[in-house]
Amino acid sequence: MHIRFGFDIAYEFPVATPVVLMLHLRPELAPRLVTPEQLILIPDVPVGDFRDGFGNRCTRLTAPAGLLELRCTATIRDSGQPTALSTEAEEWPVSTLPAAVLSFLLPSRYCDVDLLGEVAWSQFNTIPPGWGRVQAVSDWVHQHLRFDYGQARPTRTASQAFEERNGVCRDFTHLAITLCRCLNIPARYATGYLGDIGVPPDPAAMDFSAWMEVYLGGRWHPFDVRHNARRIGHLVIARGRDAADVAFTTSFGPHTLRRFNVTTEEIPASQNVAA
Repeated sequence: MHIRFGFDIAYEFPVATPVVLMLHLRPELAPRLVTPEQLILIPDVPVGDFRDGFGNRCTRLTAPAGLLELRCTATIRDSGQPTALSTEAEEWPVSTLPAAVLSFLLPSRYCDVDLLGEVAWSQFNTIPPGWGRVQAVSDWVHQHLRFDYGQARPTRTASQAFEERNGVCRDFTHLAITLCRCLNIPARYATGYLGDIGVPPDPAAMDFSAWMEVYLGGRWHPFDVRHNARRIGHLVIARGRDAADVAFTTSFGPHTLRRFNVTTEEIPASQNVAA
């Protein structure tokens, strides 16, 4: 299958302002692109690319005073299969984990591990370690929180989501990540595109999505806690400890969001573009 994805975003800046964007797919997805990601800026301003400490592709620029429009449309090949189940994947003892994953056991900006340890162990201590325990965390968070765009706020931590019992996909993800870390299971935050492919269309406006990835059996596995289902077409833009590491726009000065449209859709076979 082919998936068309992209965005049309506009900001207004009162003065010239340094900006870092994280809007390209992860570099390892580049070989699957059928048509390239071409970032269009209006007005056209000089940009520079770099990789951050997590390997995410970042774009650096100085936005001029006034309106800055950001647009991109591209197409990618996808297997068309839901994310795989690996029910036999086992937890590794902390003493045997690779050094590179240890940071995903620690507290971070939105994942306040130190406040939810008692909750994690009281809820999941009797569940055998491994895939089943992570699935139990996903099930529990999915049931504990109520999805509500109207209650979204950028400062909500995992413990606050636990107490308030509502949030958006980032809050579902932060709470599940935090509970996994409390259980000594490395967990990280992933964000990107996720369209309504193979499921009934969501009437709400499309947005970037968030999900968690857990380290079991020597590799990372995605868990979409907000939907609590194996979905088709997760396209990763960035990974990090939590949402603070993967903001799609970081502005070093004031700005106003004027337009925000995200597109992710399956292209009918009759319209597929040859690679």
